[in-house]
Amino acid sequence: MKSHFQFTNQQRNGIFLLLIIIIAMQCIYAFVDFSDDASSVETNEIDTFRKELDSLRLIEIENSKPKIYPFNPNYITDYKGYTLGMTNEEIDRLHQFRETNQWVNSAKQFQEVTKVSDSLLNKISPYFKFPEWVTNPKPKTSNYNNSFTNNNEPKTFNQKIDLNIATASQLQKVYGVGEKLSERIIKYRTKNGGFVADVELTEVYGLMPEVVDRIKNGFTVKTPRTIKTYNLNTATRDELVLIKYIDYEVAKNIIEERTLREGFESFEELTKIEDFPIKKLEIIKLYLRL
Repeated sequence: MKSHFQFTNQQRNGIFLLLIIIIAMQCIYAFVDFSDDASSVETNEIDTFRKELDSLRLIEIENSKPKIYPFNPNYITDYKGYTLGMTNEEIDRLHQFRETNQWVNSAKQFQEVTKVSDSLLNKISPYFKFPEWVTNPKPKTSNYNNSFTNNNEPKTFNQKIDLNIATASQLQKVYGVGEKLSERIIKYRTKNGGFVADVELTEVYGLMPEVVDRIKNGFTVKTPRTIKTYNLNTATRDELVLIKYIDYEVAKNIIEERTLREGFESFEELTKIEDFPIKKLEIIKLYLRL
């Protein structure tokens, strides 16, 4: 053991120098900052870039959300109600109310019918858009008197005005028909080349059933436009799809049902066909014959 701890002067000097170097290195490591400024800058750039990505991601998520445009709450579909945040029960209540041929004419009535919460109503009611005759009804005056509204006595065909030549001012004499609705009626008439039958009034947007009835009290189609009709029992699929509201799938179902029945005996039999637009039967019948 003694031989291991006996050093020459040169060895002792080397050991002493080694200790000094070790102590010096420890001091340098403890008190000198070896951090890389470039690395810090890169870290800051990465953080900035990450924040930009996060903000862009939030913007994309916000843009992907369904946008709400003004709409008539009477025509809310299942999908529309879902996107608005309504429950299935609330949507069903609205549909059941509409099936009774009643109309929602205010945000308050909408809540009474659907039972939606106040918070949801406050969120969606600013987008409600009702017909002009609901939002801006004509003032009732004591001297208001015209043959179309106050006379309940049925008019003969000759007494009625031809709907295909009626002017906007004549139409506006009907209670419930304002400037906008009369313009829509004439626009529809012009676009289609005239009315075929009185039932086409139901195709004019915004005309309520009771207003249509009032119009038909004083107006009727006397000069219907000429249209091509198709024999229901011989028409091909390509001919049937030319009729409004009939697509290829409905046309295919009509032909299959026609084959099973060996021909239709009445137009009402069409209501038994799968996916047939029953509510538009009266319009479709204008283009068919038996």
